[in-house]
Amino acid sequence: MSPSDSVASWLQLEPQRPEQVPLRCWWARPTGTPPRGGVLVLPEVFGINGWIRSVTQRLAEAGYAALAVPLYARTAPELELGYGPADLALGRHHKELTRADQLLSDVGLAADWLQQQLPVPATGLGCVGFCFGGHVALLAASLPQVAVTVDFYGAGVASGRPGGGPASLEVVPSIAGTLLCICGDGDPLIPPADVAAMATALLAANAVRVQAVAPFQHHQPVVLEGGHGFMCSARPDHRPEAAAAGWSLLLEAFDHGLGSPGDRDSA
Repeated sequence: MSPSDSVASWLQLEPQRPEQVPLRCWWARPTGTPPRGGVLVLPEVFGINGWIRSVTQRLAEAGYAALAVPLYARTAPELELGYGPADLALGRHHKELTRADQLLSDVGLAADWLQQQLPVPATGLGCVGFCFGGHVALLAASLPQVAVTVDFYGAGVASGRPGGGPASLEVVPSIAGTLLCICGDGDPLIPPADVAAMATALLAANAVRVQAVAPFQHHQPVVLEGGHGFMCSARPDHRPEAAAAGWSLLLEAFDHGLGSPGDRDSA
């Protein structure tokens, strides 16, 4: 599919419950054919910037309806930063102002809206997040609307959660869909102990699930060659080979886990 087969634009979602706020999202979708499924895109600390919009567009060109969701809707709803030191400091400032319950409420609002845009029956949504968005994606994997989640280098999931509380890894047993946690082997923000904790949590959940239902899709920890942010072509740690491998894993996960049951049965 070429770029001419998709369209993208800004879109504002209005709150549906008292605890929700308006969400200024980037909305990209294929044209001329129904989408293969829907994907939520959760950004780095830098907001819905050009690179995140390009990821959303790329998913649309692969046949998915993709919605980039702001994570700072309460403190900086239109944040769009570059990758310099001042940008990083500002992005981290807003990250420290977030709370897990509010983030899940916002992602839930976006998920409800996105499901309404898809052909029925749809088995659930995909979710992909990068950096802070990867951490939030792991939490969002516990939402009932989400069937497949890819968490790219979501730091801190083994030690806490936004706004304080127990480690976000504690939600893994409650995830009904599938979860991939992908990070770089040289990521200073995800030390080996955290990588081991992620692998332990995912594999333990697999062991429980295989006793309960079969067949099922395994959770999977993946370590690729690279540092923090290797997927992003605008960052110094970008690794083209690792980024290509990560994108292939993402598409494979969505190909197998999204769409109607009939689509998967015939695949």
